[in-house]
Amino acid sequence: MSSLIHPTAIVDAAARIDPTVTVGPYAVIGPHVTIGARTAVGAHCVIEGRTTIGEDNRIFQFASLGAVPQDKKYAGEPTELVIGDRNVIREFCTFNLGVPGAGGITRVGSDNWIMAYTHIAHDCRVDNHTTLANNTTLAGHVHLADWVTIGGLTGIHQFVSVGAHAMVGFASAVSQDVPPFMLVDGNPLAVRGLNIVGLRRRGFSAERLAAIKQMHRLLYRQGLTLEATRSAIAELHSEEAADDIALMLSFIDQSTRGLAR
Repeated sequence: MSSLIHPTAIVDAAARIDPTVTVGPYAVIGPHVTIGARTAVGAHCVIEGRTTIGEDNRIFQFASLGAVPQDKKYAGEPTELVIGDRNVIREFCTFNLGVPGAGGITRVGSDNWIMAYTHIAHDCRVDNHTTLANNTTLAGHVHLADWVTIGGLTGIHQFVSVGAHAMVGFASAVSQDVPPFMLVDGNPLAVRGLNIVGLRRRGFSAERLAAIKQMHRLLYRQGLTLEATRSAIAELHSEEAADDIALMLSFIDQSTRGLAR
């Protein structure tokens, strides 16, 4: 056994663990687990199921990754949890396997900062560079796009999507889709404006910000129907913001829960 694996840890002989992985005291790692180079697994963690973890992750003590989904229909099918690279996963986080019929894979991307007691349920997709504060709770099939920030004690309903660069404030109840770039909070949820601080920190130009502000006005300040809003957004012209406009149009077209208003 590698000297980087504490002698009290229980690591199944069939697990595929890179020799540079560190495993802390009393951790338990199951037979179908794969862990990439330089990932650190803290004390008392349990990693089970068909779980694949990439490189350079830091998993703090008492996390539970790859447990069976909290779905009464699940009957032991070979579903998966896939986690990317360079994530920080703090204490007592729980990430579940997927369920059949819905893709069967729960996915967490790379470079995410996931704070204590976060729950990521079956078939969720968390993309890259997100920040999930303490006690963030994702029900099944939730999608968080790149650079999303979720405030602490927030619950997100099944099948909800939160668009790229959006921010959800503290202790919010999110039951509808949150468009890209927006700042929302509350229970019931309300759109408060743009995530302007986050956009500026990520280097959005004045032209891009102007186009995003115009999309916000069309969505929330003009009293238009959603169909009319989409048409007006499609008519916006900005060379620098072309991708931002396309992102918003795609989000509107793919929304299934209705947009947060």
